Amino acid sequence: MSDVLETVRAFASEELLGDHTAFDSLAEPPQPVYERFRQTGLANWWLPEEHGGRGLGLADSVNIVNELSYGDAGVAFTLFISVLGTSMISLYGSPELKERYLTPMAKEGTFCATLGSEQAAGSELTKIETVVSRDGADLVVTGEKFFSTNSGFADFLVVVARSADAPDTYVAVLVPRATPGLRIVKRWDLIGLRASATYQVSLDRCRVPAANQLSGSGLRLLEIGLNASRILIASTALGIARRVRDLCLDYARNKPFKGATLARSSVFAAKLGQMEMQIDVMKSHCLSAAREYDDLMGRPDAAQTFARLGTLKSALTAKMYCGQAGWEVASTGSEMFGGLGYTNELPIGKLLRDMRYVSIVEGGDDVLRELLYGRYVMSAARRS
Repeated sequence: MSDVLETVRAFASEELLGDHTAFDSLAEPPQPVYERFRQTGLANWWLPEEHGGRGLGLADSVNIVNELSYGDAGVAFTLFISVLGTSMISLYGSPELKERYLTPMAKEGTFCATLGSEQAAGSELTKIETVVSRDGADLVVTGEKFFSTNSGFADFLVVVARSADAPDTYVAVLVPRATPGLRIVKRWDLIGLRASATYQVSLDRCRVPAANQLSGSGLRLLEIGLNASRILIASTALGIARRVRDLCLDYARNKPFKGATLARSSVFAAKLGQMEMQIDVMKSHCLSAAREYDDLMGRPDAAQTFARLGTLKSALTAKMYCGQAGWEVASTGSEMFGGLGYTNELPIGKLLRDMRYVSIVEGGDDVLRELLYGRYVMSAARRS
């Protein structure tokens, strides 16, 4: 693994740690950068070896995302968010479906996207209105999806929808990006993470083979897929926080303060000591959650076990804690730069905006608090 991390660090240093404005606009997604990452041989590093992937686990992924996010969290998010859809396919897709879509993805270093959210439903996914109907040997998908990262250039999309024949039944269906009727409505103008690309997507009678449906409840499968992506989202907070800490140290070594430098101030020392404690706990929790996930994925009955467990407590708490602790680190860091911390002259303002997404995407903190309460506080049998 050490050689992998050296490769990732070199990529981040050479490609991401230059002009901090380079990845902070609504320019086209930086496909040349993603192509150069593909050339390292690490694109979609988590895909199983049987499909031509590297087969790296989530604990290794935490370290990779940490290093990528130190350079740019938007690039990191683009490169790892396919884990959400691919993990659903790995666990619940047919052997034929996995061979047809995961093997080319591992070989070519391409992307997938997952479509769950809708404007009216918000966080209440049981209220989604996208429907799937059966027509002979095909499935027909119709609906409007609100937020989906990578949809504009993904090879295929995993769409969560309601059954037209049984409104209380939800399914997950793989829809190739080139399917007639699939249309990108717009790209969202995000406040941070602007190297990534998140889209609104319309599906108008998109027809795919019935074999493209994954086995099991679509909402449950989405829950399961979110375990991996939430842990890696938490890991981006770790990389951003480390970058904030280092920028503060560099600034303090040269900033005159009371006859010395800011680095000699006891107030500064206390703030940086607090940051270091938070960064250490963030890393420990991300790795702990990832190891639990890897242990479950390594079981012969992984699909059945995840179907029973659904959302992992450690994935929820990792994302929540890292989002909150990371925001405190970034906010404290921006204050240290005084007025410059509230401008676009320095990277710190961008890092502050990038950090904010951790507590918003894939379930805001209030949504996750309620989920944590219902699953793991109210239920004494599952309390630990």
